[in-house]
Amino acid sequence: MSNVLFVCVANSGRSVIAERLFRRAASDRHAVRSAGSAPGTQAHPEVLAALEEIDIDASDHVPHKLDDADVEWADVVVATCDDACPVVPGKHYVNWQLPDPKGRSLDEVRAIRDDVAARVDELLAEL
Repeated sequence: MSNVLFVCVANSGRSVIAERLFRRAASDRHAVRSAGSAPGTQAHPEVLAALEEIDIDASDHVPHKLDDADVEWADVVVATCDDACPVVPGKHYVNWQLPDPKGRSLDEVRAIRDDVAARVDELLAEL
């Protein structure tokens, strides 16, 4: 069992999609969290809508600030955004560099969601 941490800046979009898709796909085989270096106040509405379409309710998500406890807990750290995401030394590090869903159309967010779903499947196959 691995502990997987999805990280981004606001913990309101990309990392939320990744965490929720990973949680569903991994079931009880792995543990998952997400966090942000500068968390927002809530998940982006377009992200919630795109997840709801595939029967994932993320309305309870509260953005969480990345802290030392998260880093210590994680075996694998997945940066879901570009260079603005923090690099966590000493961990297995994966960089996905996904586009920010904030303010994008639902069609664009669906494409991001589907890309993340494929990447989650690949990551699970590696673990």
